[in-house]
Amino acid sequence: MNQRERDRPWLIRTYSGHSSAKASNELYRSNLAKGQTGLSVAFDLPTQTGYDADHVLARGEVGKVGVPICSLADMETLFDGIPLAEMNTSMTINATAAWLLALYIAVAENQGVDRSVLRGTTQNDIIKEYLSRGTYVFGPEESLRLIGDVITFTVAEVPKWNPINICSYHLQEVGATPVQEVAFAMATATAVLDEIRGRGTVSEEDFGRVFGRISFFVNAGIRFVDEVAKLRAMGQLWAELGRERYGVRDPKHLRFRYGVQVNSLGLTEAQPENNIARIVLEMLAVTLSKDARARAVQLPAWNEALGLPRPWDQQLSLRMQQILAYETDLLEHEDIFAGSHVMEARTAEVADAARAEYTRILDMGGAVSAVEYMKAELVASNAERLRRIESGDQTVVGVNAFTESEPSLLMDGLDGGIMKVDPASEAEQIERLEAFRAERDDQAVAGALAELREAVAAGENVMPASIAAAKAGVTSGEWTEALRAEWGTYRGPTGVSAAAALPPSAVGGDGAESLAAARAAVARAEQRLGTKARLLVGKPGLDGHSSGAEQIAVRARDAGFEVIYEGIRLTPAQIVRAAVDEDVHLIGLSILSGSHGELIPEVLEGLRGQGAEDIPVVVGGIIPAADEEALLAAGVAAVYTPKDFEVSRLIAEMADLVARD
Repeated sequence: MNQRERDRPWLIRTYSGHSSAKASNELYRSNLAKGQTGLSVAFDLPTQTGYDADHVLARGEVGKVGVPICSLADMETLFDGIPLAEMNTSMTINATAAWLLALYIAVAENQGVDRSVLRGTTQNDIIKEYLSRGTYVFGPEESLRLIGDVITFTVAEVPKWNPINICSYHLQEVGATPVQEVAFAMATATAVLDEIRGRGTVSEEDFGRVFGRISFFVNAGIRFVDEVAKLRAMGQLWAELGRERYGVRDPKHLRFRYGVQVNSLGLTEAQPENNIARIVLEMLAVTLSKDARARAVQLPAWNEALGLPRPWDQQLSLRMQQILAYETDLLEHEDIFAGSHVMEARTAEVADAARAEYTRILDMGGAVSAVEYMKAELVASNAERLRRIESGDQTVVGVNAFTESEPSLLMDGLDGGIMKVDPASEAEQIERLEAFRAERDDQAVAGALAELREAVAAGENVMPASIAAAKAGVTSGEWTEALRAEWGTYRGPTGVSAAAALPPSAVGGDGAESLAAARAAVARAEQRLGTKARLLVGKPGLDGHSSGAEQIAVRARDAGFEVIYEGIRLTPAQIVRAAVDEDVHLIGLSILSGSHGELIPEVLEGLRGQGAEDIPVVVGGIIPAADEEALLAAGVAAVYTPKDFEVSRLIAEMADLVARD
């Protein structure tokens, strides 16, 4: 057999971090020893939204979906023994990206590593946070300022760093079609690049270097041909955008550079072993086409619809990549889709439709002005996706078809197939934070914060002051609060009120019957109440993944409920207050971050304190069976998990709770 020259594999990563900096460091070093070639850091929700571990909104969230980083000491522990001069580190951080990058640079310099050699990526895409993931802190104008500061600073000081990846991944996670994913990502990139160009600090000759440092983070779902075509279309549109809008000519600067995590939205709680096949197939969509191949890949674990993956689960996803990269002949060939009339036609179809949608957004004034439009479109797309699954028009094996199953052997064992974060880890992180504060130089901290506030007020680049603040001992919460004091806080649109109602004609087959049954159940509830049935949909804690709550709100409204939905990031006390003030008849709470064990009992206790314990409370989210039993015992009326995909049925059951005497 002739030996062909092989391409170099993509960066092989796993997305990980949990409990504490020390535990996460041990996991990173173990994964690197197993052949992982880059790091992808998951931060917990308080870190992502700029709260220290002892803040009231951090309650129950510390270390749950990522590693808590409150200070330089935490960041040093996280990368202990990992040579940053040699590492390529991706950090999923957006609103507080400037701060986490400042901490990373400070750690590197304490290791004796010059910032100019650092390689990696900060996600740093705020517009998609308004649309999908919810970890924004500031408004669009202020957020673009921070993004611009990071980009201009890194291009000059950290030239190998990718200061932003435009993240369409989460758009698909809330239901975006391939066309929407491409168009919305290009519109976001345009908003960012226009911000940089508008500053006038980068010459036209040097603007190509800025364009060339913009990367993307995309999603790949199960529709294989669509996903390959989407990525080829993205590459075409990115090069067009560079040439036509920004005058970029260097082919290296025009190259479409992206990393990927394949789809988590399609992973199922039912028959979870099927997710292994889904993940492998989705990985092929971003690797088979050489001309549109990902530069970095991280795969979810088979059990992410159930809870936090264990080290073994992450190892399995790592081995999937390694088998494809090192055992197959994939990297020995040119693009295997070159000349395919099927792929060329589908690519052109996606590209043409995405151009039209991109132009529509620009006509609205650009991505920032069109946030409410894009949000409503995503809510509608996700509603249509759920409708197809409910009606059977879209098959999901093990969920709405081929549901007969043997018990999953992968879920045997005392851990139930997932990792659980030790509840004591939150208290331990608070203890570390208090010890750090006690040992630092308070005068140096005060001076650094004053300089940071001055830089913000004067419109200066915040990165130099942020790095100085990191070295002085400022905490994550203090850095963010300094900016909040100048800019305030922001609440993004929910997309619920703007989403079109679902007409009966839009639902076929069993779906139409289910929606009719839901409407009948709501009517029965109203007959008993003698008034309009009111449902409060709430998102307690810092979990910003709101698509499930939004779909419940939209379908409940379509079924006849009066729906009160105030968006994300509410304390249990705020939810209780809203329930009492709005005189609601039912409360639906959604949590996907694992903090249900702490926050739901607080809501129940708050209702009892207000004499409102008779209001039924239902809970939805990624909730293990043992936790479900505990919530029901505590007084929750019903618990729904990802296996409960029939939204109209859930609405009918919720209405029946109200209709009971």
